Amino acid sequence: MDRFVNIFKIILCTLLLASFMGCAGSDTRQSTGQYVDDSAITAKVKAAIFDEDSLKSRQINVETFKGVVQLSGFVDSSKNYNKAEQIARDVDGVKSVINNIVVK
Repeated sequence: MDRFVNIFKIILCTLLLASFMGCAGSDTRQSTGQYVDDSAITAKVKAAIFDEDSLKSRQINVETFKGVVQLSGFVDSSKNYNKAEQIARDVDGVKSVINNIVVK
């Protein structure tokens, strides 16, 4: 019976360790906390761009990975290109901005 308890403890510890490792991030994968943080940053950037009257916010896509915001889509002028990038940079939590917006 004592041996069964020890085996059960080892299995339980292994399962707990595996579940904690599943929540950890890596260079190419976000942890659960990072995913939530990045989702909040994306929402803030989208809201800030939407509040800017000069930008057509439906034509600008926002994605975030580990605090790095990537903008893509289309704008009408280089002024709006720079404005969208500056708005994204001003949001709390943004580490850097990759601006792939195309001026048409």
